[in-house]
Amino acid sequence: MGKGDKKTKRGKIIIGSYGVKRQKKKKNAIPEVVAKPAKKKAAPKAAEEKKVKKAAPKAKKTEEKKVVAPEPKVEAPEKVVAVKKEEKKKEEVKKEEVKKEKVKKEEVKAEEKKEEKKEEKKEEKEPEKK
Repeated sequence: MGKGDKKTKRGKIIIGSYGVKRQKKKKNAIPEVVAKPAKKKAAPKAAEEKKVKKAAPKAKKTEEKKVVAPEPKVEAPEKVVAVKKEEKKKEEVKKEEVKKEKVKKEEVKAEEKKEEKKEEKKEEKEPEKK
């Protein structure tokens, strides 16, 4: 049980998944500012309209400023895991190629030794014939 086990916390960390053993952390939500309605006074209607018109644009601007917040761009864990798997596959392919090259070199050396032995045997037989 360990890094490859999907049911353990360590395994989930390595794989990049979530579940009962590894919960997602909750993001801190930015509280939205709600404009409170202004209390109405017993004043003439013309005066109320002027106050309301002036107050409303200010409230909208403050809401826009607090609501607009840049969210950090984070790659999805699945993409990261997929990239890591691709890198591992590439490394394995390279290792296999290196092994194949070593085997080929060894075969070539073995063939060269056999040829040398054959030449030595021929040289030994030739002087005997003379």
